[in-house]
Amino acid sequence: MATRSRQAALLPVVLTGFLALAACSGGGSSSSQSSPGGGAGKTLVIDTSFNLKTADPGRTYEPTGLIVGKAAYDTLLTFNGGDLTKPVPDLAESYDMSSDGTKLTLKLRQGATFADGSPVTADDVVFSLTRVRDMKGTPSFLLDGVEIAKTDETTITLTSKTPNPALPFILPNPALGILNSKVAKEHGATTDTADKAEQYLNSASAGSGPYTIESLNVSSEVVLKRNAKYWGARKPVYDKVVIRNVQAATQKLNVQRGDSQVALDLSGDQLAGISGGLQVTKTASANVVFLLANQDPSVSKVTSSPKFAEAVRKGLDYPGLLELAGEGSVQAPGVIPSMLLGALPADQVVKRDVEGAKAALKESGAANPTVKLEYPSELTVNGLSLQPVAERIQANLKEVGITVELAPSPVTTALDNYRNGKEQLGLWYWGPDYPDPSDYLAFLPGKLVGLRAGWKAGADKELEAAGEKAATTVGDDARKQAYVDIQTKLNASGPFIPLIQPSQNIVTAASVTGLTYNPVWTVDVADLGTK
Repeated sequence: MATRSRQAALLPVVLTGFLALAACSGGGSSSSQSSPGGGAGKTLVIDTSFNLKTADPGRTYEPTGLIVGKAAYDTLLTFNGGDLTKPVPDLAESYDMSSDGTKLTLKLRQGATFADGSPVTADDVVFSLTRVRDMKGTPSFLLDGVEIAKTDETTITLTSKTPNPALPFILPNPALGILNSKVAKEHGATTDTADKAEQYLNSASAGSGPYTIESLNVSSEVVLKRNAKYWGARKPVYDKVVIRNVQAATQKLNVQRGDSQVALDLSGDQLAGISGGLQVTKTASANVVFLLANQDPSVSKVTSSPKFAEAVRKGLDYPGLLELAGEGSVQAPGVIPSMLLGALPADQVVKRDVEGAKAALKESGAANPTVKLEYPSELTVNGLSLQPVAERIQANLKEVGITVELAPSPVTTALDNYRNGKEQLGLWYWGPDYPDPSDYLAFLPGKLVGLRAGWKAGADKELEAAGEKAATTVGDDARKQAYVDIQTKLNASGPFIPLIQPSQNIVTAASVTGLTYNPVWTVDVADLGTK
């Protein structure tokens, strides 16, 4: 995807933790709640810290919006639970990528219907995807350069000028949910920037998903109602799902006293003392916390030495850093998170080597250097504050002979220095714009994150060539190996040090079944059942 689009998409990802801190607090019982926690005919209450702007699938790209979108709109392809390594059919019954990676052909499933009972057609698909691409909302970059066409009444083709093997991994995003084009057009939907359908789509559904939108308030509560005409095999159990905007501390209180059945945003520390038969799901998130060492000598002559980055990489106590993140977290072996195609195996994680770090530092030519470490002071990643991580890094590198000056700042200030490539050392995290390894080519020289580390095009021509080849490689096995090779090289000589994948912690009532964390839409409410 284009650098400009990635920058636009990254801001919601980076600010998720920050916005969670500022979310309004809910508490007690929702006005929409009735008989929570039971089976059919009951209401399920989910507490989360809202990052929500809209329920219009052509405009949404925030985490809470994707939860709502997954419930109300079906997509051509989806993922099976939390497995992001292979897309599976949804509204499309099958798909095929051409050998050159430029053409994706999808056969539309017959019998799928919208909430009003009308059939899902190829025309609806073409309209919906074209609208996302050309309306120029936040998720438009997902389909940049993709031509969308109806081959016949049951066949859709997506064509790119250059190979686009990531496309099947992009299509499951709820932002690419299929609209009932007739209904949407009646309420102002178009395939250009004149579109006026958002107000309607924030109050009702034009989708074929298992739920419809009964009401939506972007600052307090979303109410979903079971779609009685849902065509799929996975019939929703709950008649109503209420998603409330609640701060994490109150989420814990609510789920403990039975005012809610699901809490999505508890930190590792907040899990302490959870009792009463509640179920706790701890799994590594798709967010990777990493360090960067700036390669621009005008920013720092010290950090720009590859041997300095090697000294930092070898000097960190990774198990000690992992302790800060809590159970369910894992050490990140590479920049691609563990659940994505092309992730490095866990046995390739970097291990501490203090003597090796001291030797690398000596080879860098820097004697007892002092460097500044910048990071956003108020940002948390899955409940993990970056402040104690920075302090632990400072202590680790002191043992190597590197003095680290901590320089926390508000997220907006920190973002400016990060994006402009002005940090000597930076502590940040990356969440995938879409669950495909090609999204991580941004870490190569001359690319988005590479430039933020002062790593200009031409700095490593062999690695850059490998990135260009990986971007056009077709076939899961070949792609997997290509990205493994890239990360192995990055870990050996790049300016990035992957640290942690913090845990995503979800607490549910004992009665709730079927919960599976998915890094794209967090949780599929239609999968939730009851004992």
